[in-house]
Amino acid sequence: MVPENSQSEQLSQHVVLSVIVPTYMEKESINELIDRIESSLERLPFEVIVVDDSSPDGTAERAEDLNMRYGNIEVIKREAKFGLSSAVLDGFKKAGAEVLGVMDADLQHPPELLPEMYGKIRDGYDLVVASRYVEGGETEGLGFGRKIVSRSATALAHFLLPGTRRVRDVVSGFFMLRRSVIESVELRPVGDKILLEIVVRGKYDSVAEVPYTFKPRRSGKSSLNLREIWNYMVHIWRLL
Repeated sequence: MVPENSQSEQLSQHVVLSVIVPTYMEKESINELIDRIESSLERLPFEVIVVDDSSPDGTAERAEDLNMRYGNIEVIKREAKFGLSSAVLDGFKKAGAEVLGVMDADLQHPPELLPEMYGKIRDGYDLVVASRYVEGGETEGLGFGRKIVSRSATALAHFLLPGTRRVRDVVSGFFMLRRSVIESVELRPVGDKILLEIVVRGKYDSVAEVPYTFKPRRSGKSSLNLREIWNYMVHIWRLL
């Protein structure tokens, strides 16, 4: 029998795509999410890296159970709720592939879009963003206030940070990139909008946006609150 660590190392040597999924209290959605990722990417050698912020509902344990079925899931258990951006950074460090994908665990991001996003990387793009704000993209089930907050956050970034205007949906949480985009780059995001950090500080030439429909949450609650809005403002200030 091959030790578990050896299996993980062997997998990392062969995968072409690492999908990083930060989680907190996502036990109810993690099964469907992983099943859909596995089905969507069944023709690719890939891994899923679940980075869990010590969810008390057993999200990490459920992901470990799913690894017994699929064998390509790495679970990182963190000691406390450190936040989405730092979870993504920990996932980047653990990833074994040269192409890195990031998506939420709450089923608002459709895993079925991953093959198209990876295809764009294969076509030569350095960064691929799943976008609500290009033709064909839309948002379902969000209240008027949430839509205003999202649009305002994007407009503020575009106004104050001209380099972000290359990306219509610069606050998207669903994206893919070549590892070279962030190699030797110090990323210091504040809050949850790590794509904004990558767009400003990353090393890339070409960007593609693919449309998708942002779905409402089926369970749990959004992380958007006054603290996250403040974090976003601090993040913008630092990037200035």
